[in-house]
Amino acid sequence: MSFFSVFFLANTLEVTTIAKDMIVNDRIRTNEVRLIGKDGEQIGVIQTKEAMRLAEEARMDLVLVSPNAKPPVARIMDYGKFRYEQQKKEREARKNQKVVNIKEIRLSPTIDDHDFNTKLRNARKFLEKGDKVKVSIRFRGRAITHKELGRVVLERMADEASDISVIESKAKMDGRSMFLMLAPKIEK
Repeated sequence: MSFFSVFFLANTLEVTTIAKDMIVNDRIRTNEVRLIGKDGEQIGVIQTKEAMRLAEEARMDLVLVSPNAKPPVARIMDYGKFRYEQQKKEREARKNQKVVNIKEIRLSPTIDDHDFNTKLRNARKFLEKGDKVKVSIRFRGRAITHKELGRVVLERMADEASDISVIESKAKMDGRSMFLMLAPKIEK
């Protein structure tokens, strides 16, 4: 690798890290900024060098908050503390996030009672765990001429599980299969 390619790679990596973070201190390239003080007071439009000097006197960082404004808005703040608070909020948001899985149960239009009850038990188990259930029927051969049989089976499944679920989407055809979505009831 030549010197120029290494220099170019280093600069591109630097730009990508800046893109996800805010532009701080010496990386600010504008001549003047609208400055907000460390306590949130409006200082006004001043030269960037003067803003850097004020930030250094306060032993804090000059952070470009709104780079697209005219003139860009900069704030005097402790950037390390700000980043830490942001990461803490993101971790908390991820912790409170609930992932909803979709489980699929396949039936046939001519399913027997015992098999139906087994599939119903599985669907109830998934719904009690908080997962959504996609109940589908695959029509094979000439069975597609009797779509009403499949619809009856799907409606029966929805009725049997109606105490712990709600129908999210009604039975509809998709190619050679018919399906409906059941979601767990939300208790208040």
